[in-house]
This record gives sequence, C-alpha cells and structure tokens, in this order.
Amino acid sequence: MMERVYIGLGSNLAEPLDQLRDALGALAQLPQSQLVNVSSFYASDPLGPPEQPRYVNAVAALDTRLMPLQLLDALQAIELNQGRQRKAERWGPRTLDLDILLFGQRLLDEPRLKVPHYHMHARPFVLYPLAELAPDLQLADGRRLSELLSACPFQGLERL
Repeated sequence: MMERVYIGLGSNLAEPLDQLRDALGALAQLPQSQLVNVSSFYASDPLGPPEQPRYVNAVAALDTRLMPLQLLDALQAIELNQGRQRKAERWGPRTLDLDILLFGQRLLDEPRLKVPHYHMHARPFVLYPLAELAPDLQLADGRRLSELLSACPFQGLERL
C-alpha cells in the first residue's frame, strides 16, 4: 500500500538551490516510491548559530511503499551522497537535511524517528511550504495544519 509522506528539505552550504534540486532528483529515483509534488523554495533564517548562511527550504510529497525506517535510511544515504557531515552541533550549517515530517497517518516514536516531526509546529520554513501542497491537511495526532499556521507567523521567510 502506498502512503503519502511529506519530506522537509533544507540546505545552506555548497550551492543550496542545487543541493535541493539534486535531492529532489534522488527522491524521484527511490525504489517503490513516486515523487508527487514539491513546494516552492524558501529562504529562511538559520535556527542555530547566527554566523551561518540563510537556508533554502522546501517540502516534497512522496508516495511510497517503503517502511518508515527504510525511507529514513534512504534519505540519510542521499544526505551523505551530497556531502552531509553529521556533527555534534545541532542546527549548524549543512549541505543537505532531509526530514520525514509526516508519514501517512502514522504516529511514530522510535529512537531514530519521531513522526509527526517533533518541531514542525514551530517552523515556518516547514509549515508554509507544506501548506502549498496540502492546505487542508489534518495530522495523525488530530492537529490541523491551518491551526499550526495561525500560531506560526511567516517570519524570516522569503519565497524564492
């Protein structure tokens, strides 16, 4: 059975627009999956250390038969293939970040994967691109995307 998954994409190193485009190409090649749609790209202020470039972000809709951890492994392989280096510093600069935001109507709380994504409710660079793809979305935990948007201003974002 295919499930709709929403994936957050972000980059602020090594030509971020190219990083996102290359990542979308890699997502389109995933086995047992089909890239369905992609939001606009947005420039956003970094969450972490202030001495880093702005990010470019987007959200992709993917239909997949992969299991959640299989998809997570595939996304992390794409990140590594595009030069991602995992460091102890959270929210630091990176070539590519791919996050599973929503996985069908599943609620997941595993050591490696929390779905819905644990901070998506407070991240305009996730919510506004997601709203382009699914404006009437209701999350598996019962929250409506419209409610999350009303509590998260379009601040620090620039649609590219």
